[in-house]
Amino acid sequence: RYFRWWVKKTRIEKKSAFIDLLCAVPLQQIYGCPLGGIGGGTITRGWRGEFCRWQLNPGLYHYETVIANQFTVCLRCKGQTIYQQVLSVERPSSLQGWNWGYCGHYAFYHALYPRAWLVYELPGQKVVLTCRQVSPVIPHDYKDSSLPVGVFVWEVENRRDEAVEVSLMFSLQNGTGAKEDRSGGHWNEPFAVQEDGERVAGVLLHHCPAVNPFTLAISAREKAGTEVTHVTAFNPMGLGREVWQDLLKDGRLDSPTGKSRPTEKGEVTAAAVCASCSVPAHGHKTLELALAWDMPCVHFGSKEKLHLRRYTRFFGSKGDAAPALSHYALTHYEEWERKIEAWQNPILENSQLPSWYKSALFNELYFMTDGGTIWMEVPPDCCAQDLQGPAGAGLSHLLPVLREYGRFAYLEGQEYRMYNTYDVHFYASFALIMLWPKLQISLQYDIAVAVVNEDVQPRQYLMCGQTAQVKMKNVVPHDIGDPGDEPWQRVNAYLMHDTADWKDLNLKFVLQVYRDYYLTHDSLYLQDMWPVCQAVMESELKFDTDNDGLIENGGFADQTYDAWVVHGASAYCGGLWLAAVCMMCKMAEVLGDTEVQQKYLDILSKGKEAFERMLWNGKYYNYDSSGSDTSSSIMSDQCAGQWFLGACGLDQGEFEVFPKSHVLSALKTIFEKNVLGFAGGTMGAVNGMRPNGVPDTSSVQSNEVWIGVVYSLAATMIQEGMVEEGFRTAEGCYRTVWERLGMAFQTPEAYREKKVYRSLAYMRPLSIWSMQLALERRAGQAAAPARLSQGPSH
Repeated sequence: RYFRWWVKKTRIEKKSAFIDLLCAVPLQQIYGCPLGGIGGGTITRGWRGEFCRWQLNPGLYHYETVIANQFTVCLRCKGQTIYQQVLSVERPSSLQGWNWGYCGHYAFYHALYPRAWLVYELPGQKVVLTCRQVSPVIPHDYKDSSLPVGVFVWEVENRRDEAVEVSLMFSLQNGTGAKEDRSGGHWNEPFAVQEDGERVAGVLLHHCPAVNPFTLAISAREKAGTEVTHVTAFNPMGLGREVWQDLLKDGRLDSPTGKSRPTEKGEVTAAAVCASCSVPAHGHKTLELALAWDMPCVHFGSKEKLHLRRYTRFFGSKGDAAPALSHYALTHYEEWERKIEAWQNPILENSQLPSWYKSALFNELYFMTDGGTIWMEVPPDCCAQDLQGPAGAGLSHLLPVLREYGRFAYLEGQEYRMYNTYDVHFYASFALIMLWPKLQISLQYDIAVAVVNEDVQPRQYLMCGQTAQVKMKNVVPHDIGDPGDEPWQRVNAYLMHDTADWKDLNLKFVLQVYRDYYLTHDSLYLQDMWPVCQAVMESELKFDTDNDGLIENGGFADQTYDAWVVHGASAYCGGLWLAAVCMMCKMAEVLGDTEVQQKYLDILSKGKEAFERMLWNGKYYNYDSSGSDTSSSIMSDQCAGQWFLGACGLDQGEFEVFPKSHVLSALKTIFEKNVLGFAGGTMGAVNGMRPNGVPDTSSVQSNEVWIGVVYSLAATMIQEGMVEEGFRTAEGCYRTVWERLGMAFQTPEAYREKKVYRSLAYMRPLSIWSMQLALERRAGQAAAPARLSQGPSH
């Protein structure tokens, strides 16, 4: 069934599959820190300095190293050029008139998202160049964090006994290296912006396809002692001699005026900007260059609606914002860096925290921008009715929230193309609620709208062959849609299984609602979500078939472990259920709803007894209660309910759902068996382990390590005082992904002990921010964790 669907989709309709099980993206161990803010598209720069991953069309990736996109240095002494070199180790077949093949031994890369550093010790020249790459990704900032820009700050250190003139040329192809670059009609033009005494000059590269046209801008800051020159157009497929010789002659480009002619079909064009300055003997100078892109209005695959990106609120939607974006970036990046340092330094300077953790915590945030992320404005003339559908009238705060903060969505993974996949977002959401809480709240409103409405369109599901309606009323959707279709408009792009009977989605909504309220104290949000929580819990109650206060799983793929089948009561879904019931009691108490509070207190009392009786085996909670060969497997995620309760301070006293002694015993068993007993304790926690110390191989998921689950398990350990064990558990994942497997900036969903990984660049590992929350709570900062580094709120 899948194969027939895949052929129809990819070969006949010529569209991408939302999950392509037959053509996975190949692993390339080349990626570095992506450029750009949240929701305006990203361009990834590799650790060797190449521009190699493109996500400008929302949610769609293009993996292409564009060879013309380079920085080139020219050194001059006493009026003579003494050294000119492309700062790249490549030796390409095009632009052979350039001097390629920089020796990688003389270059070093460091990344701490959203910044990266490339250091070039120019061999034999006594000159060191440090390129600092900065993107505006700033917690609690809802303006600058949306901007599609990146800044390259070049620190030049002259160790010579004489002055040296340094020129840095930034060349860029018009396009992304895709076939579209040759479609014709693309053109470039020089620009300059002078404002508030600051001048920025560069070249605009207008890329004009029929759908989603955009402009790229390369520019440099002109200040005293810095000269900016340019080449408006050159052929990046030729030898490139004219550009090379132009720079070689005097360290400048010839700066022609006027626009280039539009390209012919089959032709490609590129441009270059050069910044030059004189550096005194044993002195320092700084050259500042920027890359901006402006694709303000976008269509998704269906082309039904035109959407405006968030940054258009500040820079307009006419497609002419690239000059202003360039100027703003080059004159504000210092302020961004101050804010980034104020946020990161308390963690970086904490000697109690291991270095690998600091790297993982910040670098995993790359997915916030590079997860196919979109951040859209709600049209100014739209009313509540347009957004909430026929059944959403009770969401009184929906319109003000979406008007003020826009709509936010990110993919489950770069290969798993569904927006806001909710069973996975449950883990990743800690990064949002701690750093951009208003985006989490906006996302929750969109989910709430989907809950209260239904989509009665029938659809056949691929893995079970059954036909069912796409979305049931009062059930949380699996996702908010496919970028290849029309997200928000048509939800549930996932058509492997019918998710209406999934046991975890409704529960994860309730758990996030209370967690969000606990961390933001947003009572309007809580009031709006309360009826939605009641509705999803009511529809969940039908899964308690024997009325013992505990839901049962159905013996088919019915939760986030969608290939690891569960029968009867289960540690994972049963634990989430009891945590959600507990939070219903707490929310009812906060809102003074005594009737609902009593209802759920009664369920909680029955359910706790049933959970312990059916699943506790004296050491840990069994995978499920079916008595099958694998029901006694040790699941690394068995304490997921406790994880959320602990994050909300509901893990003790009257709210103790799971006995503390049982939680500790379960975590110690997981640490001993799933962590230390797997791959010598060096790869994190395997999802399922048999009591005899052999991984559970009953499904393709039970013997995988899920990085995002491991980080949440580590957070649970830290909450329960097992700090050392928590760090040891999480460290295995970091070392495996970022060091041994070379998967920097593409952390997968899963890997196995031997040479198998799945779904590169995945959402769930953002759960590492729950470790940070657990550490802050332990350090006594529980009162306002979201204010760790409260920046200005725009």
